[in-house]
Amino acid sequence: MTRTAPTSAPAGKQMLSEQVYAHLRDAILRGDHAPGDPLKPQDLAKEQGVSLAVVREALVRVVGEGLADRLPNRGFAVPALSDRRWQEIAEARRTVEPVVLRMSIERGDVEWEARVRAAHHRLARTPAYLPEEGEYYSSAWSEAHRVFHRTLLEGCGNPVLLQTFDRMWTASELARRWSAHRNPGRDGAMEHRRLEEAALARDAATASEVLVRHLTRTADVMAGPTTSSP
Repeated sequence: MTRTAPTSAPAGKQMLSEQVYAHLRDAILRGDHAPGDPLKPQDLAKEQGVSLAVVREALVRVVGEGLADRLPNRGFAVPALSDRRWQEIAEARRTVEPVVLRMSIERGDVEWEARVRAAHHRLARTPAYLPEEGEYYSSAWSEAHRVFHRTLLEGCGNPVLLQTFDRMWTASELARRWSAHRNPGRDGAMEHRRLEEAALARDAATASEVLVRHLTRTADVMAGPTTSSP
């Protein structure tokens, strides 16, 4: 009986920390904080009604995911749009993911095929934009997009490679959402359909080529001029 009391407070703090982290992460990905904007712990703590310690813990987590920077003597900030990291992440994804996709196509079974088809169906039927979520991709579409790309690779059967994908995906998600705003005319639905078709046809060479082009388009948009600015 006496052992439960000391654990209740840490459990409550852990839950609060998780909530603040999730709120901050979603706010950054929604575009509530523009590229390069400072993330001031004092302001965030006041906004969320929590302690500075809880906010700093959340900030450290989003820094670890590549969604924020910790600047020497200047606190925290959203990564800049021109940051070279986006090209480095894109290069890493273009190097790793086509290889894993080939493995997935070679090793994936019928159940994997069914999951790929279901994931693509969900993605194709989920609205990319919702009025209440502003000019960036909707949260539901973004999750369906992540699930589709991850499902394509899950046939590889290698959890270490899938963990590598998860980490790269999170780090590149912010740049991908920005690129949608910069290139609204891009036909991503067609790119995803070609990916699904090549994967289910067990055409590893074509699927890998389509995936490389898909990833390159996002990197090229991030390196080019903004279409939304004058």
